[in-house]
Amino acid sequence: MSARCSLVVNGKAVRVSTGDTPLEAALADGVIAPTTGLHGSHLGQGSNPSPRRAQARLHRAEPVKLSSLRPSKAGESLVFAEVKPAAQARRVGTVTQIAPLGAHVIEVVVTITRRLDLEPGHQVTATFEGFEPIDVSPTLRLDGTTELNELVFHLRLGHACNAITHALGEEILLGHPVKIKGPVGRGYYRPGGGRLLLVGRETGFAPIWSIARAARYIEPNREIVVVIGASDPLDLYMRPSLDWLKATGVSRITLVADRMRQRPPDVRPGPLTAHLSGLKTTDVVHVAGDTSTVGAVEVLAAGAGARCYPILIPPGL
Repeated sequence: MSARCSLVVNGKAVRVSTGDTPLEAALADGVIAPTTGLHGSHLGQGSNPSPRRAQARLHRAEPVKLSSLRPSKAGESLVFAEVKPAAQARRVGTVTQIAPLGAHVIEVVVTITRRLDLEPGHQVTATFEGFEPIDVSPTLRLDGTTELNELVFHLRLGHACNAITHALGEEILLGHPVKIKGPVGRGYYRPGGGRLLLVGRETGFAPIWSIARAARYIEPNREIVVVIGASDPLDLYMRPSLDWLKATGVSRITLVADRMRQRPPDVRPGPLTAHLSGLKTTDVVHVAGDTSTVGAVEVLAAGAGARCYPILIPPGL
């Protein structure tokens, strides 16, 4: 049996070898010209000839990877890997403000000696003197203000599984020394693209707030959807910030709480993922929260083909 055969495409004879598809043969013999399609394949028709067969086989396109995933530590969800990590810098500072935001959330402000370049949604590694380092998300005050040399954090108060939040107001007081290294994390804001979906649970609102505020100034016409949740309705401390977003044109804001106790009429029940239906391939999702929240949203985004940038909030923060 011959290892070659021929077929006619657009009135021209095309030689086909064993293992070639008719499309590959037509491309190689210049009968049809390539145009870039999905997954790096080349489809279409045109007047310009394509490379000969040997060259076409050598440079045959591989499927495009939408994102790379790096293995995470045990118990963490997968996170997206960037091609170029952000350059890190170190700063020193002190705690200059500790103020309550809600029933179980406080605002901690660290004033550093010199400004640290961060994108909205970036995290930093903060080492409060006498405690282990933690990754936290700098944000803005609820009214949107901050100084260039301030780092504003939203932390849970007195959580037993985290020594720092348990020590706030007791061992950690105003003037407490803090070392900062950053930026860290890959969930930072990237202008451009489709609809922006911002999902945060409890103190995961901190990076979501900084991203949302930046997006309203940088891309005022971009559609934004915000979904914020908490276990207890009393921990939905971010209403002043959400009021600002509404005033600037963000109409789709959803508040969610697990517990029914003292749940206001505008707070819906159930998990955050129940309020993320209708995802599109053109959507860009930023999600900040605990491992289970981030993982569940990542699964939904992957199923829809949407880009997802996770921000993992360590336990107890």
